[in-house]
Amino acid sequence: MTTQTSDWNPPKNIKDLYEATDGNQFSGINRPTAGARVTKALDQGDCPVQLYSLATPNGQKVSILFEELIESGCQFAYDAFLINIGEGEQFTSGFTELNPNGRIPTCLDRNEGNPIRLFESGSIALYFAEKYNRFIPSDPGRKAEMMNWVFWQMGSQGPMSGQFGHFFVYAPGSKHETREYGTARYGMEAQRLCDVLDQALAGKDYLLGDEFSLADIMAFPWFHQLQTSYNHASGINAAEFLSVSQYENAGRWSRNLLQRPGFQRGLQVCSWTQKDKGTKPWLTEK
Repeated sequence: MTTQTSDWNPPKNIKDLYEATDGNQFSGINRPTAGARVTKALDQGDCPVQLYSLATPNGQKVSILFEELIESGCQFAYDAFLINIGEGEQFTSGFTELNPNGRIPTCLDRNEGNPIRLFESGSIALYFAEKYNRFIPSDPGRKAEMMNWVFWQMGSQGPMSGQFGHFFVYAPGSKHETREYGTARYGMEAQRLCDVLDQALAGKDYLLGDEFSLADIMAFPWFHQLQTSYNHASGINAAEFLSVSQYENAGRWSRNLLQRPGFQRGLQVCSWTQKDKGTKPWLTEK
């Protein structure tokens, strides 16, 4: 095995590097410790399900599922509360009681005798899809294939696309070499994952062929994010930078999913840009 040499040597402790993160958009809330930072209860509404979220791709996975459950005819009702992650609202005592990891989305199901807390978008989505018997194939083999894509999304597509977005848009502007390395490393991986999705959708309407499933709900928001968001201050966006239009099968799939009312509404839940219209903006537009 070849040993590579480097001009960079790490300090004895990571604490000596904390200041190097100063200047990124979230540096004011980044800490190496977990737990509540402020004592504050969460708001609650009257519906059985309480959702605490923001219209990021991770939040949209759950809100799209909720709206698709409603579209499918389920007797499903939820209250939605916007969590401003830039202000650290995910670190209040009320939030961390539901989600010790301090990340959106998180959820409380009060339909059961004892309220059930739910965190991590994959866990929330699987819980409600199974509870209402929607969007999960009954055939064991097809269910396994669906689960393959759900966990691919959770373990690869989401984290890698998010890291690309951090270095491309949010990392400190003065860290030129760091940003170029991070953008190249994660941008290339984001492209590879788009290609995985694109090849899987060749000749198919959905990831499971002709059957719409939870796999499509989970994989859509992060691909949509690369199509429409991550806009650099220079005017270059992720879609242009990564040549997202080259993934024609995924683009067709994405456009078709956007025709579904559940997807249209789910994308808007807890939207920061429409917060003046409430957490379900379409309700104020009627």
